[in-house]
Amino acid sequence: MQNQIHELAKSLPPPRKQNTACDACRSRKVKCHRLPGQEKVMLVVLDYSVSVAQISSQALSFQELSLHQATSEKKRNAAGSRRPRAVSNGGTRNSAVQSPVASSKTASPTEDNIHIPQYLQPGSYLPLPIKHGLYPPITINTPTRDVLAYLFSPPENMIDPNPFSQQRSKALYGAWGEPAEKLADPDFRTELAFDLVEVYFQIVHSRLPLLNPDQFRDQLRSQLSSNSGTEKPLHPALVATVIAWGSKFSEHQLLLADRSAHGGQGHFSKALIDRARDLAEALKVHRIPNADHVVIALLVETLQSQTQNESGCFLGFWLTAATRHLLELGINHKQVAATLADPEERGPLIFAWWMACICDAFGALYYRRKPVLDDDDYDIDFYLVGPISTDGQPSTREQLEGYYRAAHSLARTARSMARKLWRPATEGDGIPLEVLRTFCQALCDWRTEFFDKVSVHMNDYSGDFVTTVSRFASDAQYHVMWIILYNAVDEFGVKEVNEIQRASTPPHDIPNSALIDDTTRKLVMEAVNSATRISTLKLDPAVMLFSCIAAGQLLARIGRREVLQCITGLEQYSRSYEEAGDQAVEIRKIYQQVSAGHGSQGHLIGVAKQVPGPALHPNTTASTREVFMMNVDDDDGELNGRIRGDVCPHSSVLHSSPADK
Repeated sequence: MQNQIHELAKSLPPPRKQNTACDACRSRKVKCHRLPGQEKVMLVVLDYSVSVAQISSQALSFQELSLHQATSEKKRNAAGSRRPRAVSNGGTRNSAVQSPVASSKTASPTEDNIHIPQYLQPGSYLPLPIKHGLYPPITINTPTRDVLAYLFSPPENMIDPNPFSQQRSKALYGAWGEPAEKLADPDFRTELAFDLVEVYFQIVHSRLPLLNPDQFRDQLRSQLSSNSGTEKPLHPALVATVIAWGSKFSEHQLLLADRSAHGGQGHFSKALIDRARDLAEALKVHRIPNADHVVIALLVETLQSQTQNESGCFLGFWLTAATRHLLELGINHKQVAATLADPEERGPLIFAWWMACICDAFGALYYRRKPVLDDDDYDIDFYLVGPISTDGQPSTREQLEGYYRAAHSLARTARSMARKLWRPATEGDGIPLEVLRTFCQALCDWRTEFFDKVSVHMNDYSGDFVTTVSRFASDAQYHVMWIILYNAVDEFGVKEVNEIQRASTPPHDIPNSALIDDTTRKLVMEAVNSATRISTLKLDPAVMLFSCIAAGQLLARIGRREVLQCITGLEQYSRSYEEAGDQAVEIRKIYQQVSAGHGSQGHLIGVAKQVPGPALHPNTTASTREVFMMNVDDDDGELNGRIRGDVCPHSSVLHSSPADK
């Protein structure tokens, strides 16, 4: 009998689990995340008071928050339509239920006497997932003060795990250092915004003259004043991007404290970069072609980390978006560009085109992807202003035209290299000898025609700040192409040699073996000397960081001491570029391994180690490291490249070469 009862018990279904959800969650058929000691969960989202959600991002998914919001509003509207309205003595109708907006702003404790922390109340301190995951988001018409309130809101990961507690466990801004607590003050936010905007125009604008400084400053000052008027506010994503750029180089006390607390890395600056990119995505900058979106996309692309395959980094995405916007606007056509009568509009747009065009070519070569543009996709002329010199001396206009032509010529070679080198057939079979010789000859031809005009000259060195930056950038940009070509051959090999090796043919039977050896030997010499040259250049923190990394990696793999200059420069620049510090650590590790006798593998690495050094290329015009060494800060602690006083250009007119980028 007992066995029968036991068998019967096993065949019965298990008892149902008791439903412990609160009534509100049960009615909506969502998972209940009630905290211990509560009868139901509470949520205050933006301007609506919803009594059925729990604000902790760790306890409730965004989908459930949206469902709570939608179902609560639906029931509230249905109840409002059924509820009779009372008529006052004066004949004015009043709703029987107070407006959700009004009630949410006046009642901080809930109906159950549960205290809601101030930063969770409707206002400026809501985290990004709530701000953009639920209605209403920031729009292009959002006042600039509200945009600043969002940009300078506490870190997303600092939301209290128990928002109903009377005591906060830690300061909301604690992750950014003690001075960051001042960000709760609207006046301090305004002051900081102006400071970061000035840093942007002092450092970044001279390299990327995409904005009109005076116009931007005036609009920002007007919109942050007490009587802002009714004019259209600045694009929120543009404001966010400019401020994020400024935070990379600012020496403000708040930024210094944040870097000091995190080993030189700026967590506050990183948060501003993420929020600027999120705003650009939320406002569809990548989807709607217009002039503002072109500028924002170009600034966001160069703002984010340039490390490949990094999580949260979309390398090339914003550059491609800006390029496609410019194509949609027809800026690649000479006739369309000629119809832009306003110089304030024509100058930045044409500069944006050439920046996108040249960055597309070099970005494809640097990061091994296919370029968006072809050589025949445009016929637009360079945009130049100013008279042509009549006294025999080159004018500023003629100098700029020279930089344009040099940069464009090198970009066309880079575009061709990217299309031939980064494809599966080349990676599998190797680089054909004829292709390799073609690229080597193209680089030599460019050096003969342009190098002396746009590179660094030690014996005859003069020029303003922009000319200085352009010369160093052009110099490094040319030399890094030899390094990239060397890396490709070292990784893939020469196709003719690979075919013979796969067939197990004796080396002396290789066709054109003497020509192959001569070509690869010259390539190795050029690459090693180029890496040495780059290590001696006074690189700028906002220009050509890739060149420093590529040169350091090559010098480390062959065990050259010149790599220490690249490492020192990267360690310095890590204050503004987080990836630079990581690259410095990796390069130092490779150098130490090679110095200890653990060599790396490659088709050309053995030949590269035999190159005598240090010896610059015979055509090199800059001398030794004591003059143009890797630019390390002086005792004043300032980041290099800051324009002081009245040197900063205050015009949107083109005054910088795209070779700077």
